[in-house]
Amino acid sequence: MTSAPKTLLRLIRPAGSLLIMLIFLLHATGYWSFSVFSRIEQLTYDIRINQTLPNEGDPQIVIVDIDEDSLREIGQFPWPREYIAQMLYILFSEYEISTIGFDIVFAEPDRQGANEVLTNMLAQRPELKDTLEPLIEEMNGDRQFADLLSQIPAVLGFYMDQEPEEQTPSVGQLPASLEIVSPIEPKYFPIPKAHRFSANQPILQSSAMSGGFFDNPLVGDDGVFRKVPMLQEYKGQYFQSLSLGVVRSLLDNPPVEMIVSGDEENPLLEALDIGGFQIPVDNHGGALVPYHGGRGTFEYISVIDVFRQTVPKEKLEGAIVLFGASAPGLLDLRTTPIESVYPGVEVHANLIAGILHQSFKHQPAYTIGGEILLIIVLGLLLTFALPRVQPIFILVGGSLIFICIWSGNLWLWTDYNWVFPLATPLLLSASIIAYQLAYGYLIESRGKRQLTRLFGQYVPPELVDEMDQDPGSISLEGESRDMTVLFSDVRGFTTISEGLTPEELTRLMNAFLTPITGVIHDHRGTIDKYMGDAVMAFWGAPLNDPKHASHGVKAGLEMIRVMHELGPEFKKRGWPELRIGVGLNIGMMNVGNMGSEFRMAYTVLGDAVNLGSRLEGLTKQYGVDLMVSETTAAAASEYEYRQLDLVRVKGKHEPVAIFEPIGLKGMLDQKTTENLEKFHQALEFFKNQQWGYAERLLNELKEVDQHLLYDVYLERVQHYREAPPGDDWDGVFTHTSK
Repeated sequence: MTSAPKTLLRLIRPAGSLLIMLIFLLHATGYWSFSVFSRIEQLTYDIRINQTLPNEGDPQIVIVDIDEDSLREIGQFPWPREYIAQMLYILFSEYEISTIGFDIVFAEPDRQGANEVLTNMLAQRPELKDTLEPLIEEMNGDRQFADLLSQIPAVLGFYMDQEPEEQTPSVGQLPASLEIVSPIEPKYFPIPKAHRFSANQPILQSSAMSGGFFDNPLVGDDGVFRKVPMLQEYKGQYFQSLSLGVVRSLLDNPPVEMIVSGDEENPLLEALDIGGFQIPVDNHGGALVPYHGGRGTFEYISVIDVFRQTVPKEKLEGAIVLFGASAPGLLDLRTTPIESVYPGVEVHANLIAGILHQSFKHQPAYTIGGEILLIIVLGLLLTFALPRVQPIFILVGGSLIFICIWSGNLWLWTDYNWVFPLATPLLLSASIIAYQLAYGYLIESRGKRQLTRLFGQYVPPELVDEMDQDPGSISLEGESRDMTVLFSDVRGFTTISEGLTPEELTRLMNAFLTPITGVIHDHRGTIDKYMGDAVMAFWGAPLNDPKHASHGVKAGLEMIRVMHELGPEFKKRGWPELRIGVGLNIGMMNVGNMGSEFRMAYTVLGDAVNLGSRLEGLTKQYGVDLMVSETTAAAASEYEYRQLDLVRVKGKHEPVAIFEPIGLKGMLDQKTTENLEKFHQALEFFKNQQWGYAERLLNELKEVDQHLLYDVYLERVQHYREAPPGDDWDGVFTHTSK
């Protein structure tokens, strides 16, 4: 090898590692993001969340719960507003709670309770108008609810949406917009922008202290609640989240101060400050949810227990209350890093606790710089250190690097609440280590795997291993060999494919070709090609196989069995059940790498190959799944066969006896053996032109098995009775189509 190629080889190894490092740098800087990296980062975030859960809620944050007991006692939700007002009166006057936030929205006017009864009475007795109208006004549930809201610190929930308002009009009334203090106007930040809302009845919202949204436009692309927005914009005004609103109600609604850096060209939103409490946020105003534990970490108190006043006062006195639901049908469920089914109201409880205890995790803007620096240091260290050590030391050193990265990251997480990227340094290290190991292995063994490159696409790995032991016996040159060829085809595939979308058709093709290929490989077969829904395979090359016929027949029977097993699975997917026809033939064939200077293929050619294809085409005419030639049946003599016919196929002058493999000799049950013998006897009568005897036996067989084969011969009997074939008839049936 000249010096130039040697130098090139020396450069390829570090160049590959540096290329890997460059890919991770592009991802870290955001110039070229890779979704798989982001997804793994999300998984590592979830793991860290679960590893460090305190599993302890704040006893001052309580969820008053619409549970099944409440529904059973009070009735179906929504309840009359007078009931909600009564509950609020008990909570504030008897239990002396601090504030309440509603994780539900009262978008419709109250149409229940005493007000509804009086309204119906007025409709029936209009002469009582002067008496009933004052009562209706007095008993108005919304009015009672609103009167109480005007006297207490309550935050009503509402929903904002990115859907255009032209499609679905907004409902209800929004609360007053936020007073925001910021050195840079909020419009320069990409705060989520809503286009419509579903809010509370005006009479209610105008009476309440404030409101807060409970939707989440910042939910991850996998649907997991890791981050929620503290703010949303609607028509140039800004509105707070429910959790932010509840905390502000405790602090007498101070303004929201934006803590920012940069300028209007490159503004960075770092945190929100409310009365001295800071919430770390990203540029979208999103905060990482500081989960305290799984479902039920915060205490739930049933609404009915509040009405009965059976709750100890110390549990609620001075408490921050969230009003939500856990009853089936009302439960607002979210997917979180902790649990896939997590109450939305408890997400708000975690956020409120995080604000009050200042326990938020944060990812400041300079995190990107730290990530880039770590990628460069790790990349250069691994690139130039690994080639100098043995593979075993690479593995040991790599393990130590992983431990250091994980431990250091967890230290930043727990001691500084800093969410530093974990997936990128781990994946970078793993990728460079794997590349260095693979490069060394490939360079050292590049001459040993030539056969794998040549034949890996044709034959199963087991045969490649055998060829690797004796590579001198393998040749790509064309040669003539005694071999077995198999053709299979899906029946009615054109009709089936017309009823499926291209995506469904692709999935269906993969779903049946994969197990079929596996069967052929399991029985030492070589895949020649796929032709749409058809498969061509052969036995006896590139390795000699003295039992190629037996392996081919066994594979054919197994293919039929596998297709029957796939039927129920296909039915579940809404796909039609597939049936295949399989034809097998043995004989002398030309095998080798054939084609043109543009494309080559290792394949078989010859008259014996063509006959195998013809046999597959005949399977549907006899109602059988598998058909073999006489020479194949003789070579695989361990099987019992049903002789089907003596035929002259299109393109061949000499007749061919065709058979159907039934099973291994000695393994057939008595009934199958008797029917097989009876059919062969009927076939003899048929060949001897003893039409009556043949017909009687065929009808007896048909009574126990409605097989197309019997109908074929019964039709022939009827035909030959009317037009006898003559004394010189040789029993051959000529097929004029493929």
